[in-house]
Amino acid sequence: MDFKKYVLADRISLSYHSPMNWQEVWGILKWVLAAVIAGFVGQFGKSLALFLMQRRRSKKGPKADPVPTSPAPRTASSDADAEQTYLKVQAKIEKKRAKAKVKRLKKS
Repeated sequence: MDFKKYVLADRISLSYHSPMNWQEVWGILKWVLAAVIAGFVGQFGKSLALFLMQRRRSKKGPKADPVPTSPAPRTASSDADAEQTYLKVQAKIEKKRAKAKVKRLKKS
């Protein structure tokens, strides 16, 4: 049998140097354009959205400021509340430390 004849025929039919037609070129260009547009939207889409929202808010007019401009004066009760809050936080921290110590002792 002459296998060389079949091998040469297969190599010729699988040639990678065949000319491309315009349909193939256009198909490739469409995919490249789609990738470029997706990258552009991904890069600048958030900035554009934030800009558009800010512009829309400024067109509606300024809103009333719900936060008072001057802070409330501190009273003795607020100091006591702050101290109680501090003590509660310290107690929680101490409890977490104790739990962690028990856990470490169980593992070892």
